[in-house]
Amino acid sequence: MSYHEEDNSGKILLAALAGAGAGIIAGLLMAPDKGRATREKLGSAASKYSGQFGEQLAKYGEELDSKFKGYVEKLEDMGLTGAGSSLKMKGDWNDAKGKLKQQYAQLTDEDLEYSEGKGDELVGRLQKKLGKAKSEVVKMLNDL
Repeated sequence: MSYHEEDNSGKILLAALAGAGAGIIAGLLMAPDKGRATREKLGSAASKYSGQFGEQLAKYGEELDSKFKGYVEKLEDMGLTGAGSSLKMKGDWNDAKGKLKQQYAQLTDEDLEYSEGKGDELVGRLQKKLGKAKSEVVKMLNDL
């Protein structure tokens, strides 16, 4: 006796396509609303949930940022990273800018331009202008 293996892949594909087609037809026939109304409902639901998703994402981003900063501070306290590896601007920036100008006459207002969240750019400009390492500049700014 010999065993003949049949190739059933064509039959399986045909059955899958027939099932999908039957499902589409049944969905069209049983839909409670017209297509336009259904699309509008889906659009409004998507708008509603996208706003909520954006708020949750922002909240988790803030939590992650604060946890990360906390871990960096702990690593600094433990001596595993160099002191001043994270920038912590405190107090009035105008006062700090005045102190920096007194210490380093070559610094201009453009060099000392700072806006919230752009600390890396400030550190980079000061590194180039003062010829210091990043950790030195960050420590100097944190100590002001």
